[in-house]
This record gives sequence, structure tokens and C-alpha cells, in this order.
Amino acid sequence: MKKILNILTLTVAALAFTSCDDLFEPAIENNLGLDYMYNNAGYAEGVLGNAYTRIPCGSFPFSEVGTDDAVSNDPANNYRKIASGSWTSDSNPTERWRDCRAGITYVNLFLSKADKVHWANDEVAAGMFKDREMGEAYGMRAMFMYYLLQAHGGYDEQGNLLGVPIVTASEDVNSEFNIPRNTFAECMKAIYDDCQKALELLPTNYADISSDAQIPTKYKGASTGQYNRVFGSIFNGRMNGAIVEAFRSKAALLAASPAFQASGAKWEDAANYSAQVLDRIGGVSGMDKNGWTWYSNNKEIDGLANGECPKEVLWRGEKSSNNDLETNNFPPSLYGKGLINPTQNFVNAFPDKNGYPITVSTIYSDTIPYANRDPRLAAYVVFNGGQVGVNNTAINTAADATDTKDNTKLNKDGINHFSGSSTRTGYYLRKLLRQDVNLDPTATSKQMHYTPRIRFTEIFLNYAEAANEAWGPTGNGGHGYSAYDIIAALHNRAGVGNDYLESIKTDKDKMRQLIHNERRIELSFEGFRFWDLRRWNAPLTEKAMGMSINSAKHTYSPVDVETRDYKDYMNYGPIPYTEVLKYDQLQQNKGWELK
Repeated sequence: MKKILNILTLTVAALAFTSCDDLFEPAIENNLGLDYMYNNAGYAEGVLGNAYTRIPCGSFPFSEVGTDDAVSNDPANNYRKIASGSWTSDSNPTERWRDCRAGITYVNLFLSKADKVHWANDEVAAGMFKDREMGEAYGMRAMFMYYLLQAHGGYDEQGNLLGVPIVTASEDVNSEFNIPRNTFAECMKAIYDDCQKALELLPTNYADISSDAQIPTKYKGASTGQYNRVFGSIFNGRMNGAIVEAFRSKAALLAASPAFQASGAKWEDAANYSAQVLDRIGGVSGMDKNGWTWYSNNKEIDGLANGECPKEVLWRGEKSSNNDLETNNFPPSLYGKGLINPTQNFVNAFPDKNGYPITVSTIYSDTIPYANRDPRLAAYVVFNGGQVGVNNTAINTAADATDTKDNTKLNKDGINHFSGSSTRTGYYLRKLLRQDVNLDPTATSKQMHYTPRIRFTEIFLNYAEAANEAWGPTGNGGHGYSAYDIIAALHNRAGVGNDYLESIKTDKDKMRQLIHNERRIELSFEGFRFWDLRRWNAPLTEKAMGMSINSAKHTYSPVDVETRDYKDYMNYGPIPYTEVLKYDQLQQNKGWELK
């Protein structure tokens, strides 16, 4: 079957690639022929720009609602629906097939023409422009393949571990689109190959240089001005070598994980690729001490120049002034919708202040459950009595909470007090939200926000997980730091004791559990838990729990909130039903055939 692609009609991006905030400004629809690219670098960049607009990590999806970490008070929430049993190959909010495949299509089209584009009148600059643009394209293609494997890699009915079709050539109306999926291992090789090509062409970071001596050997003969014109800080926010290395780390970890280990991937490779990223910042010594509160480091956020990243962040999205997250997630008494409700399951994941799980802690008490806890709990979750907003308003989530002005009426914030606005679990979200936002209609304010696409904390945790599996808790594979060192550093910066860590530092299995739990806490509500559970082959059906508090009796009672209806085959996401219907060579993942 042939698929007709209207690739001659492109939404072309303008040439204003000046920062992360205005990276690509879509221009009007352009019906120029593709050969127009040869003499118009802006048109060529517009083709690559179409790939950039399809980056999957551009916002917070709150996929945690589909896990044991959160529920939503919105019945229409897509992840709430799939967790309750309505996940099908025809109704799949986790689907990345269309955007990532489209991104690869634009990348391939760009690469097929890039050699012939007139990038600049200056021949030296033109050669550097070509290298950088092609390097970005190879890096983007590797990124898209990673996201496709994460969302759609899986086993067919015959027990073959498959990825997606590998397409590296530009396609037109005469191309054959009915092609089978490549193996997962072949797709990983394609990622590594593209990463290598990208790294040969891209600088590690974009930065202005001040002397010709700083120009890389391959570009000797260029002037400082020529180099800065192509590789200077004005291009911060574009794909660079460090970002490519980070995606290689992410892909290697995915492939080595239990769900995909049949591909032949090794934990050592995942650890080594992560270490390459971390060694550039000095390893553990380069960890940002304020990285665990990146979303509320207000002065730092406000002061970020266009495209600039803080120490914690390797790649970020646009910075903009808004109050969207607060509007959706502040408690209703502060004019929020309280949409995302952390679960008791998630609250229980936070250890005591000495790092011991609350199940074995000697200082944790069921009667004062929020005392003597990991400081990250109060930073990430609004629990009963927690203070929120510009006026540090105390939030009462108790089941018997009444209005402060009329005690005959229920307050707005208590558990299940008002359907569609109050918390269903006894908790509200605090992480990601700026407390200096005011939603009062008489004094509404907005503040600057951004979405981190890759945080260094993620790469530290990638390394810890892989290093523990490869070399044990204290082994380092020659990198100068171990899984133990990473977890100790994460605890130290958050003010968590390492007593428990010390007690298990020779136990690989317990260290694995601790690393998984640290990942759950540190990367919470940033879109990781949904995918981590699947790559670990971990149970998906843990019931979401809440906490009902009776303040009059001073009792805390765990309550059932939501059951999780997942089947075993759902560890691997489906190929879109419409694609399988169109192409008989495209095999569906096992279990999804008629769903």
C-alpha cells in the first residue's frame, strides 16, 4: 500500500533561531517547491523547524494519574480513563507514533537536501552551518526514535522484541510505506549511529568564544566572529552535543531495563553513557545543591536569559509568564481547581528524616504521619495543615473540615467535599507550582515558568540505577563515583539522613529498591513514573489510596480511592490501530490485536 504524503506543502518556520523562547516562529503556509531550499537557508531551517515542533517533552503530561502516584478529580482526564480499563490501541493518550514519525519524516527530508543548501555567502561559515544543522537533525532523529521505542516497543505474538520501522531516506509519493517493524536491537543501533554522527558535527554546548585559539581544530582558519555566528550562545536551546549524549543515556537505560533486556543491551553501557554526561560537570561534585527545588528557585527562574539553563537543567523549553499550573492545581480555597491529587501511596514513599522507609522507621508515627519526614514531602505535597500561596494559607484537608466563616458548612479543601474541585486523596500538588502566584480575582498575578526537558538529576539517577546493576552499590566502573555516592549526594542536598543508605550499601537488591524510590520522589510529576513502572516490569495494579482525617478525633484512616485495571500486556504500548489497519506488514504488540 502506498501512502500519499503532501510533503510539498510545508508549514515553514522563519529564520529567527535566536533563543529557546523564540526558537521557531511558524510562518504562513508556504507552497514553494522543495528545491527552493537550495537557495533559501530560512526555508531549509523551516523544514527542520517542523521536527522541533514535535518534541514530545515540551510540557508536563501528568501521566502519574495513570499510576499509583496520583489521581485526578477530573473525570475526563485521559490517564484516569486508561487506569480504569479503557486503554486501547484506538484510544491511547500515551501514543507518540504520529508526531515522532512525522518528526523523522521532516528530518529525513532536511538531510536529503542539506548538502545542497546555500547556507551563507561566506564559504567558511557555510560549511559550519551545514555541519551544525545536519548534526541537529541526526540528534533529533535519535531522540524521536527513543520516544518511539519507549511508547511502542514490545513483543509480537511470535515472541519477537520489536521496535518500529527504521526510515532514514526521504520519502515521496512513490515510496513504499507498508514496511515491517525492525527489531528493538536494530532500532537501538540506529539511535547510537545517529548519536555518533551528531556528536561528530555538534559542539557540546553553544557558547561565544573570545579568541581564535578556542576554535576547534576542524574549523581552524575560521575567525572568532565566524565561529560565534554559527556556534555561539544565540543558539542555546537547539540540539547540541550534551543533549545528544543525554538522550543516548536515556535510550541505553531503557534498553537495559528488564522489559527490554532481551535486546542484548548491557547495564555497563547505560552506566558509561550516563557517566559521559556527568563527567562533563565534574560528577557528583557538579550536582546542583538547589536542584531538588528547581521549580521554586524563583530568582533563578526569573533571571534566566533566553535559552540559558540553570545548573540543574541540561535542556529546557520556553520560559513564559503564566499561572496555568497554579490555576489547575492550587487548592480550591485559593481559586485553584485542585486537579492532580498525590496519593497516600506516594506520600508513603517518602522516608523518615534519617532515610529509613516508614515501614521500618523507629521515629515515624501513624498518629503524626507528617512529622520527622524527608523534607521533600513538604516541598512536593500539600498535606493537612500545609501552607500554600502568597499569604501562606493553611490548607485543611480533613474530612470534617468546616468553613472558617461558617462552621455549619464544609470547607472547599477537605477530602471529597466538592466533586470536581476538592481533593480525592487528602492531598494537593505542591511540586512544580510557584507559591508567589496569586489567583484571587481581585489581585491575580502571573510568574515565570519553564519545562525542563532534561534535568541532570535524571542522568544522575540513570547512572545510579545502571551502575548498581553493573557493578553493585559501591562499584564505579572507573568513573570515580558509585550508585551509593549518587544517592548520598541526593539525600545530602535535600537534608535527608543517610543512616538507612549506610545499612544497605552492600546489598544490591535493597539498593535497587532505594534507587527506584529515589527516582519516584526526585522526578515526581515530571512524567517518569508511568514509563518507569513498565520498563521495570513492575506491578501496575496497585490501588490508589488516600488519607481521611478526622480532626475532632485526631485519627488518620487510609481509604481506597481508585482501582487500577491493567493487563500484563500493557507493559508495552500499542501501535496505533489505524496504522495496523492500513499496513498489513506492521505487526501489533501482543495483546493489543483487537483492542
